[in-house]
Parts: sequence; C-alpha cells; structure tokens
Amino acid sequence: MTSADLLTDAFGRIREEVHLATDGLSREQLAYRVDAEANSIAWLIWHLTRIQDDHVCGVAHRQQAWTAAGWADRFGLPFGPEATGYGHDPREVAAVQADAETLTGYHDAVFEDTIRYVGTLTDADLPVVVDESWDPPVTLGVRLVSVISDDLQHVGQAAFIRGFLLRQ
Repeated sequence: MTSADLLTDAFGRIREEVHLATDGLSREQLAYRVDAEANSIAWLIWHLTRIQDDHVCGVAHRQQAWTAAGWADRFGLPFGPEATGYGHDPREVAAVQADAETLTGYHDAVFEDTIRYVGTLTDADLPVVVDESWDPPVTLGVRLVSVISDDLQHVGQAAFIRGFLLRQ
C-alpha cells in the first residue's frame, strides 16, 4: 500500500461516515442542537467539508469547490466565502441550515477533488513543508493527517447526534 492508497482509504472512510450520518434525516433533524451552545449535524458536516476543501486546495494550489463549483451559492449562508466554521459562535452555528442532499453533494465534490490530488502524491511529497507559520513548520503529511483527524472527529460527533435523535 502506498501513501496515496492510505490517504485515499482514509478520506473514503470519512465520506462513508458523512453519508451514514445524514442519510434519511430531515432538514430539521440536521439542524437539531442538543442545547443552544451545541453544534448541529448540518454544521458539523458543512464545517468538516469546508476544512477539507480549504486545506487540501491550499496545498494543491487550486480553487476550492466551495466557490469554484458554486456550493457557496447553493448553501446561501450569511458568511463570506472564506468562512470554514472555525471559531463560529452559537448564532453562526444555527445559521447553517441545509438538507442532506446538499451536504453530501458538497462533500462528494470535495472528496472527488481530494482523491484526485492525493492520488498524485508519493512518499517523497509528504515531508515537504507547506506552512512555515507554525513551530515546527507543518509538512504536507502532517497537514493531511490533521484534516483526516479533524474530519473523523466531527463526523463522529454528527453520528452521535444522529443516534441521539433517532432514539428519542
């Protein structure tokens, strides 16, 4: 198994879990929050996809699907196109409203872009520094693993909320 194969598998697992977390839920269920400070499934899936789109496009030096493929317009959120959800307050979390088809459509588009990119990588690419603003500087491998970790945590949170909702 190559590094590209491993990354493809990891991002594929995220995609599977995104679909499982949203499957069959109404727009209202996707917007449900366990309390006024909590994240919703819609926000979690949107955010993890925005982070993947933003970070992978950043290292691949290409435009994000969010703007280039019109997903920002389809979502119609009250944020600038650069917003990824990082640092959102409860009011901003509540503003993320979307149906499952839109959430998974955006995620699938980002997944396809991600897989096209990681499929080109070799082991020699992973230690290349992509962000010198951190100490130590961030390598491509670390950046991609960070995205995978963040995405898996958030999709796990979405799955938990789904289970909570369906047990009520």
